[in-house]
Amino acid sequence: MPARVAGAIEAVACERATIESGTSARELMQRAGYAAAAEIAERLSDRMVHGVAILTGPGNNGGDGWVVARALADRGLRVTAFQVAPPKTADAMAAREAAAASAAVVIEEPSEAAWDGNGVIIDALLGTGSTGLPAGAIAAGVQTINDGRANGLTVVSLDLPTGIDPTTGSHGECVCADLTLAFGTAKRAHLVARHLCGEVVVVDIGLERAGSITALPLLVDRDWVAARVPAISAMAHKGTRRQVAIVGGGHRMAGAAILAGEAALRSGIGLLRIVVAPGNATSIHAALPAAIVHEWPETPDDIRILTNAADAIAIGPGLGRSNTTRDLVERLLLAWRGPVVLDADALNVFEEDLTSLGTLLSGRPALITPHPAEAARLLGVSTSAILDQRFDVGVELAREIGATVLLKGTPTVISSPSGERYVSAAGTAALATGGSGDVLTGIAVTLLAQTTERDLAAIAAACAAFVHGRAAEICGMVRGTTLDDILRALPHAWNERHVAAKPGVLAVIPRVR
Repeated sequence: MPARVAGAIEAVACERATIESGTSARELMQRAGYAAAAEIAERLSDRMVHGVAILTGPGNNGGDGWVVARALADRGLRVTAFQVAPPKTADAMAAREAAAASAAVVIEEPSEAAWDGNGVIIDALLGTGSTGLPAGAIAAGVQTINDGRANGLTVVSLDLPTGIDPTTGSHGECVCADLTLAFGTAKRAHLVARHLCGEVVVVDIGLERAGSITALPLLVDRDWVAARVPAISAMAHKGTRRQVAIVGGGHRMAGAAILAGEAALRSGIGLLRIVVAPGNATSIHAALPAAIVHEWPETPDDIRILTNAADAIAIGPGLGRSNTTRDLVERLLLAWRGPVVLDADALNVFEEDLTSLGTLLSGRPALITPHPAEAARLLGVSTSAILDQRFDVGVELAREIGATVLLKGTPTVISSPSGERYVSAAGTAALATGGSGDVLTGIAVTLLAQTTERDLAAIAAACAAFVHGRAAEICGMVRGTTLDDILRALPHAWNERHVAAKPGVLAVIPRVR
């Protein structure tokens, strides 16, 4: 089953639904603790020979920590548990008693040097149910864990690093983890504050697979994309690999169309047409000799020639804003009723005019790819309002215009008119540069032309967002990485050897550097 992404309230609702279906809260704690211990033992075996320290808090996250302590001790490891705060729930108390009964678990009072003599330090202070900044003994525990990391220990957080809000990702002083073991669902904060969570492994604890959990956004990862983008057949030809047209490249902005076009070619399109402003054709020919180049259509016959030779069209990369921009976009959309991607100025011309945009996009697989400021202009709200509601605002916009919305950012969230949401678990700050969105458009229009999934636009958008982000991750370094590097990494992102997640692991979100 694919992993889902939850905020704090949603995560609690999923656990409550599971308990109401017959699984006790204590059993869920046992599952979480033993699943976490198994992952820690497998991933950090070389570090744990030096010993394991666990700092436990007062709630059920602390209870999870006590279960981990017992489970690791059962594996013959030396475990020292530091009780930063006494357990306050019955399940956490029972877990502490079970850990204390093991001769291999040493329980000590909190110490500023809890990391001394150990190789791994586990954060079980506060979990998904906590809000607000850590204070008192918990804040001191956070400092101890971070001191341990500074002294070479590997830090593991249970469910979420202490001090990070699970829903918003906001934080003050917080734990900086090398590995986070998420229970049942990925949390929104794992994506918003990804740089503080290390590698995130979502382990299956048997949450009820109905109702509240199926309404959550789906986490897009390598497994999910591999199942939906088939390999190109050995018998393929340019027709079966499909054809796209990319309309953009206005005055002084031919580069945007070139970036989108190269991304389409590096994503496997069979035939590429680039449609640019008069005077820019020479630049396109020089940069993309494989492309067929047209000038912006002026007559119905021009449009007919263009649209008859396309399986999907993208409008926007470098289009520019002039008195004729909206007219060009409208003429294309009225003449072409097939799959379409709108980006950049092809969206900006519909500022606060969603009715017209929805009418033009109706009756076809359609995708718009705004960044937060563009989404704000479309909806007539502030950019901060979009950022505050990143996981939810796209659904409202998608339903209003009847098209899939890919809201770019950290993370990228895709929303379909039917209410399905997808969140990409890939990307780095290397994508935070001019032209990055043009590369994404080229990938997306290719998949829109090639995909045969039922929810065509949403599936194509989700896969495109992931591969775009994965190419940036393959580049590694952020400073100094250019869009040329990301474009060169696209074939590697598409052709990485696929290794399915092992049983018991729902998803893995790689660490960003």
